[in-house]
Amino acid sequence: MSPQAFEHSEVVLVPDGPMLVRGVRSIEDADGRVHAVERPVVALCRCEKSSRLPWCDGTHKVIARRGD
Repeated sequence: MSPQAFEHSEVVLVPDGPMLVRGVRSIEDADGRVHAVERPVVALCRCEKSSRLPWCDGTHKVIARRGD
């Protein structure tokens, strides 16, 4: 996924969670589709199990619990 940037963008990887992206106007997913971003910070799925890809829906929390 490649962020289409404002002047400055920031990416934070949350341990066992999503990728938080700040300061982008759009996100291009793995299939090449461009998704508009309307919030200052968005959470992108890294577990690939979200029902709202490319956005995180919290599914990673359920997956992590199964492994405990």
